Amino acid sequence: MADSEDSKSAAAVPMRQERGQVTVDGHALETLRIHPAGEQEPGAPTLVFLHEGVGSVSLWRDFPLQVCARTGLSGLVYSRYGYGQSAVLAAARDPRYMHHEGQIVLPQLLAKLDISAPHLLGHSDGGSIALIHAGSAHPVRSLTLLAPHVFVETISIAGIEEAREVFNRSDELATRLARHHRDPVATFRGWNDIWLHPDFRNWNIENLLPAISAPVLLIQGEDDHYGTMAQLDAIERQVSGPCRQLRLADCGHNPHRDQASATLQAVCEFLQDKAARPA
Repeated sequence: MADSEDSKSAAAVPMRQERGQVTVDGHALETLRIHPAGEQEPGAPTLVFLHEGVGSVSLWRDFPLQVCARTGLSGLVYSRYGYGQSAVLAAARDPRYMHHEGQIVLPQLLAKLDISAPHLLGHSDGGSIALIHAGSAHPVRSLTLLAPHVFVETISIAGIEEAREVFNRSDELATRLARHHRDPVATFRGWNDIWLHPDFRNWNIENLLPAISAPVLLIQGEDDHYGTMAQLDAIERQVSGPCRQLRLADCGHNPHRDQASATLQAVCEFLQDKAARPA
């Protein structure tokens, strides 16, 4: 790993960050490792952050560092193929791209980095990937899911169509995305096109939920324009383990930004409560 640097934030636990790159499934992936500054126990639990549909390592901002510092957990943040500073997407995605990420890429990445039974924290698409991973017989300690999807809703399609219109109307969104992605056009199209493809309308991962026995925390904003609370209710109703919901007022699709303090507190309390639980 390259670019090791000490955190300068006022953290409960001093942390160090290491930026690097790892090749998985034939693609170079951007990574950020977060560790307590002192000597770490071998096999200590790791919290893995799974970003949204147009997210990346940098778009998480300092949220992963804050969570790790407050909980004392090590963290792995990475940009999936086609995002951030990872390899640029070279072909259109297919309707099972999140299954591929959860069942093929993530297990290989964890094995390569010697991470076993992680805590998973996923936002939007990342939350869906976390559910697919845990529901496919891969061990996890807990799942923290921000605005996850388990099926496609009309509101989701409307929100994504609106995003396409904004992207096509001017260069402003592409310019903003260029701060975080090597190829903002390929990144946006890769996400937007597949969600709007007719074959994606029947995408559904509810069949995987009963296999999930790890503790689950669900967080969603009441003003989310990409999904309704039906997503959270479906997850809570069908998972086999303990599950709790946090519904946030005055909050859209990004709880960790729209209601940063409340989200950070809830996530840290949940992880500290479950951190000592065996996988």
